[in-house]
Amino acid sequence: MQSLSSSCSGNSLMVKSSLIEPDGGSLVDLVVPETQRAVKISEAEAMPKVKLTKIDLEWVHVISEGWASPLKGFMREDEYLQSLHFNCLRMKDGSLVNMSLPIVLAIDDEVKEKIGGSSGVALVGPDGDLVGTLSSIEIYKHNKEERIARTWGTTAPGLPYVEEVITPAGNWLIGGDLEVLKPIKYNDGLDNYRLSPQQLRKEFDRRQADAVFAFQLRNPVHNGHALLMNDTRRRLLDMGFKNPILLLHPLGGFTKADDVPLDVRMEQHSKVLEDGVLDPETTIVAIFPSPMHYAGPTEVQWHAKARINAGANFYIVGRDPAGMGHPTEKRDLYDPDHGKKVLSMAPGLEKLNILPFRVAAYDTEAKKMAFFDPSRAKDFLFISGTKMRTYARTGENPPDGFMCPGGWDVLVRYYESLQAAEDSPQKQTVHA
Repeated sequence: MQSLSSSCSGNSLMVKSSLIEPDGGSLVDLVVPETQRAVKISEAEAMPKVKLTKIDLEWVHVISEGWASPLKGFMREDEYLQSLHFNCLRMKDGSLVNMSLPIVLAIDDEVKEKIGGSSGVALVGPDGDLVGTLSSIEIYKHNKEERIARTWGTTAPGLPYVEEVITPAGNWLIGGDLEVLKPIKYNDGLDNYRLSPQQLRKEFDRRQADAVFAFQLRNPVHNGHALLMNDTRRRLLDMGFKNPILLLHPLGGFTKADDVPLDVRMEQHSKVLEDGVLDPETTIVAIFPSPMHYAGPTEVQWHAKARINAGANFYIVGRDPAGMGHPTEKRDLYDPDHGKKVLSMAPGLEKLNILPFRVAAYDTEAKKMAFFDPSRAKDFLFISGTKMRTYARTGENPPDGFMCPGGWDVLVRYYESLQAAEDSPQKQTVHA
C-alpha cells in the first residue's frame, strides 16, 4: 500500500486517472441495449416476479452501472460467503478484489414457492414497472443473525440499515446474473448528478486529470471539509501532479432518519461551489447511488472500492468513516481510527492511494476552520454534526468562518421547514 508521502517518489505513480483499472479489469455495464429492449421486456413478462423495495432498487442501480465490478448480479451463495467472511472475492486467475459488503436480494417463502424450478425471475420496481431480470438463479438461506453480526460486529438493536432492510426481509436470498431493461432514473431533479463510473471516467479524461481524489460524505460541507480538500489538492500538486481533480461524492442511497436529506445536501454543496469555497474548475460533484450501512471499517472498504471503479486513484479518509454512535450505549460504535487503518491493509485495495486527513476544528483565535494544533488545544472548538444541527434548528448562527453563508442558509431553511411541519395543526391532530 502506497502512502501519500511515498506514492510519488520520482515518476513511480504518474498514472492517468482514467487508466486505473476497474476491479476485474473492465467495468461491468448491465443495461440492455435499446435495440434489444423490446425482446427482453417480452421475456421478462413471462417470468416469475420478484418485487423490489426502494433500497433493493438502489442496489440494482449500483450493480448495473459497475460500481461493484466485477460483480454481475446479486450474489450467489459462494460470493456471499466470501464477502461475509473474507471481505473480498477471489477471481478465476487467483487474484483478489475487495467486496466487503454482501450485495444480496432477499425473498420470502411465498415468492420462493412461486419461483419454483424457474431458472430466471423478473424484477419489478416499487412502482410496479419491470426493472430487469435475474438469470441462472440460485436461492439459499438468509441467516440474518450471522449477516448482521459479521457486517456490523454487533447485533444490538437500533442499527438503521438492519431495522429498515434486514429485519423485515425474507428468509431466503436469491442470486443470479442481472440485466437491467433501461437506466435507473429517480426523476427527483437530481438525475443529472448521478454520473456512472463510465461517465465519470470520461469526464476525468475530458478535464485531463492526472490524479483524482475522492471524498465520500453524507453530511453538509463545512469549511473544515473544504480546508481538507483544498489542502489535499495542494499536496498533490507539490508531489508533481499537474491537474488533480476532486470528486466530491455524496452518498445518495438510504440514510438514517436524522441525516440531512439528499436534495438539501445537494443544494448546500452547490452553494459551496457558488461561494468559491471549492473551485468548480477542479471539482466534480456527483451522487454515489449506494445505500448507507453505517458499518464502519467494513463499509469504508466498499466506499473506497467503488471509487476505484469510478476512476479515482486517491481516496480521502478521516475520523470514524461510515461510523455512528452505538445504538444502545453512549459511545462510538467503532474505534474512530480503525477505518483508515483497515483501508491501508485491506486486500484488493492495494492500487488505491489512501489519504488520511488531518483533524480540522474551529480556531477561535483566527476565527476560521484550521488544522488542530495540540500545543494550543484550548483555542480550538470542535463542532459536531449534532451541534451543527442544533445551531440550525434553533436559528443560532455558528461561529463566523465555520460554513459559507449560502450553504448555512440552506440548512437553516431546511430545519425551519421541519419545525413548521412539527408545529402544524395537522401534525398535532395526527399525534393526538
